[in-house]
Amino acid sequence: MTSTFVVLFFYLLSTPSFASLFSGIETGDLEKRGDLFPQILRDEALARLLELGMVSDANDYLERTFLSPASMRAIHLTQKWMEDAGLRTWVDQMGNVHGRVDGVNANTEALLVGSHLDTVVDAGKFDGSLGIVSAISALKVMHVHGKLQKLRRPVEVIAFCEEEGVRFQTTFLGSGAIAGILPATTLEISDKRNVTIKEVLKENSIEATEESFLQLKYDAKSVWGYVELHIEQGPVLEQVGFPLGVVKGIAGQTRLKVTVRGSQGHAGTVPMSMRQDPMVAAAEQIVLIESLCKHPEEYLSYDGHCSDSSIKSLSSSLVCTVGEISTWPSASNVIPGQVTYTVDIRAIDDLGREAVIYDLSNRIYQICDKRSVSCLIEHKHDAGAVICDPELSSQLKSAAYSALKKMEGDIQDEVPTLMSGAGHDAMAMSRLTKVGMLFVRCRGGISHSPQEDVLDDDVWAAGLAFLSFLENL
Repeated sequence: MTSTFVVLFFYLLSTPSFASLFSGIETGDLEKRGDLFPQILRDEALARLLELGMVSDANDYLERTFLSPASMRAIHLTQKWMEDAGLRTWVDQMGNVHGRVDGVNANTEALLVGSHLDTVVDAGKFDGSLGIVSAISALKVMHVHGKLQKLRRPVEVIAFCEEEGVRFQTTFLGSGAIAGILPATTLEISDKRNVTIKEVLKENSIEATEESFLQLKYDAKSVWGYVELHIEQGPVLEQVGFPLGVVKGIAGQTRLKVTVRGSQGHAGTVPMSMRQDPMVAAAEQIVLIESLCKHPEEYLSYDGHCSDSSIKSLSSSLVCTVGEISTWPSASNVIPGQVTYTVDIRAIDDLGREAVIYDLSNRIYQICDKRSVSCLIEHKHDAGAVICDPELSSQLKSAAYSALKKMEGDIQDEVPTLMSGAGHDAMAMSRLTKVGMLFVRCRGGISHSPQEDVLDDDVWAAGLAFLSFLENL
């Protein structure tokens, strides 16, 4: 987003007409109109989001990871809602839930729509779930009014079993299997309890073999495109006062696992000068990561690894996070023998992101050498930046405009276009087909938190926009 664009939006936001138009949708007499369907697109959708938000493996917070007991309950609940919308349903051998309608031509390429059912730990109830519930709600409106079978192409909603990467430290297990980007060895990845994906599937009565896993991949010739509706997980839409926005592209991301090994010893008897402490080495590395990612231009050189344009892009889009750290044996009176931490690196520019990883890895190894400890850097996930399809984006923009116009009257300004710093299933699905995304405003830009929230009427606007998109396929 250019500085001129930001200034323009804040100017518009300061004017009374613009602020009042999008600061919150007035319901008033809208519920009496026959073309807005608030009972399904807002009231029922909100009730379902609340119900799904209560399906958790924890008592005091929301946690629903890949094929956990709560995940299985969510699968059955979602399947029931799909059937209520008139869809033919099934659960595949990865735990993805599918709901499909063939429309007037079952043999033409299908539109796939989806998002994820899993959550992070201590999650909000809209991340992933909103996209699934809104899509089902829009199709239910068509079903109730006898329009479902009149769709010009098949439409298939997929509630992906896993996107967040919490349990197995590998993201996009659901959409990755459908897109065919995961190797069969994925089944042998284990969680912290040394339980493999294959064993978890078997525990849930899903017999997975390498052959059946590879057969989950969809034929690209059978797919027309993929669309995902998702909360923004950022503050831009709230700042500019729009309930909906179209995604131009998604930042590329890399996840690293860094293991630092030193010499374990007694906290009271080993002199400071003789220690090989992996904890202080890791601490120095983590501070370095923050500094490099705040000021990449001070660290990266203008050479074969990074161009001038890449460094400029990194200065505005690069974000790095150390989100998890563990020690062994993790006792207050023991110098640790090993420290492990994760690094999440995201940027719009793929070449720039690779340059950051190259430079950062070298500097991490230098710190280890200086402190006489050993380092291992593992690449756990890597996904390139994705540019959304212009045609799909245009259709989504028109659908969003149509929905807001129905709810608000005449709209003088365009639906905003923005980039996504968060990863989404659309990243994996872009390897299979063209993709488009629609963002929904969330309060304060907060996500991955119990404070994550979406205005009731923004849920309504999202469902109405998706309905408009389907009606104009």
